[in-house]
Amino acid sequence: MFRKKNIITGLAILLAVTLAGCNKASPEASYPDSNDNTPVTFKYFTFGGGKKDILASSTTIGKKLQEQTGVDWKMEYLVGDGATKAGVMIASGDYPDIIDSSGEMAKLMDAGSFIPLDELIDQYGPNIKRVYGSYMDKFRQEDGKIYFLPYTANIGYVSEPNFQTGFYIQRAVLKEFNYPKIKTLDEYFDLIEQYKQKHPQIDGKETIGFATLAGESGSFFTLLNPAMHLAGYPNDGSVMVDMQSHEAKLVAGSDYQKQWIQKLSEVNAQGMFDPESFTMNQDQYLAKLTSGRVLGYFSYSWQVGDATNNLKKAGIDDKRYVSLPIVFDDSVKDQYVDPPGFVNNYGVGITVNAKDPVRIIKYFDNLLKEENQILVQWGVENETYSVNDEGRFYFENDDQRKAHEDPELSRKFGFDYFNYSWPRYGNNSVLEDGNAYGPGNQPEVATFSYTDGDKLLLEKYGVETFTQLFSTPDERPWSPAWSIALEQGSPEQIFITKAEDLQKKYLPKMIMDSPSTFENTWNEYMSQLNQLDKKTYEATITQAVKDRVAGKW
Repeated sequence: MFRKKNIITGLAILLAVTLAGCNKASPEASYPDSNDNTPVTFKYFTFGGGKKDILASSTTIGKKLQEQTGVDWKMEYLVGDGATKAGVMIASGDYPDIIDSSGEMAKLMDAGSFIPLDELIDQYGPNIKRVYGSYMDKFRQEDGKIYFLPYTANIGYVSEPNFQTGFYIQRAVLKEFNYPKIKTLDEYFDLIEQYKQKHPQIDGKETIGFATLAGESGSFFTLLNPAMHLAGYPNDGSVMVDMQSHEAKLVAGSDYQKQWIQKLSEVNAQGMFDPESFTMNQDQYLAKLTSGRVLGYFSYSWQVGDATNNLKKAGIDDKRYVSLPIVFDDSVKDQYVDPPGFVNNYGVGITVNAKDPVRIIKYFDNLLKEENQILVQWGVENETYSVNDEGRFYFENDDQRKAHEDPELSRKFGFDYFNYSWPRYGNNSVLEDGNAYGPGNQPEVATFSYTDGDKLLLEKYGVETFTQLFSTPDERPWSPAWSIALEQGSPEQIFITKAEDLQKKYLPKMIMDSPSTFENTWNEYMSQLNQLDKKTYEATITQAVKDRVAGKW
């Protein structure tokens, strides 16, 4: 877990962090009760990007929550590099009221950016206790205190009917060849190559065989993670964990990474790889996918939601995509679907600069009332969802569906801003009445939203839902390993930072250069990687995995 110490890199940072620490609430602080609903606006910042800054009350959800609490939010989203932004915050001591940390939690924790929440939760957090009660020991820090609230606390469990993530392929490609059953990476790219040869242009522009988002800060993992998935492992971040021994082995430098990157080198030599994969930002990437020119790509569903929804809105099923459980060879069991897990190193914390921690924790607690969890996921009954005679939530018409799926409507209502990155139930939770926490996990919604093209595709592959295209995940009580926190400045944290820097330097070069140079560049990369302290990193993650298996988080 994170240690409460500052990593000093210069006098300016030392001074700023010290001053910030002076404002930090005492761990033993007692907060006076208050029923004040006087209007107030706090500042929310998230290290998750891709959205425009907004005043929460300009959305339907934000307005309703404001009416309940008097609290509004100036919501701001990351632009540029997350590590740089975190460094500026820490050096200046200029924090918003709350921060959704995303990948910068370790830096912020070590800098003393957050106040402890224990007293606030004890006094004002009955719903926080209800939702997080069984998880609290999993995200307490080494001093025994709680500094942030994660957003994966599952209450019950229900699987997602329409899971989609990984290797996507345009439906027109499958249709062209009468919906073949493809499983291996070679089959995937062979099919794309055949289609591209037959259709060198789409709507008057050059057809792109394969693209990925590996240039924008914070998205390079989109190039790194396919290796583990192709080998039959779930997303455990930088490692693959053996199911029997629980030994964690680095993906970087593995035979699996070599096989994956070498394949992309061949694909590039065939003119099928989009060179802008290393330079375009997320908006450009989504626009390219929406254009219908891209035949295949690798991404996680949450990265491409706007493109997915815009393509569905356009109503041309052949231009839409479907993800398939692609692996290296037929003997591999795919593990794209995540098993039930808990993420304890991402979350929302109240900063040392927060103007009124009591009002904020009360807002969090109010947000965690079940009726408000329904609001942020389902919306308003008879407006954005309906309830049948059996009490089941469903979409009665296209207007209700579009409120969730149309990007503009989703932003206007507030789903895009409130259904994640706040204190919340986990995605796979079950409401008290048996309905799924979110529409994506409700079978009635899954089937209602199918287009004729969806139904045809599922029929061709002999399944009833898209999740059935994938294997059921194996149980992994440590999942996900990427949520294992590393102390800032530790040998493990320094290693993984340097390892990623090496991958950013060498992997694009291996892909874009001639295949004849691949082996030499790979050997140069391995020579550099092997000079780093790989064994200490793997041993640390292995021990953390074994601790989690034993119930020690």
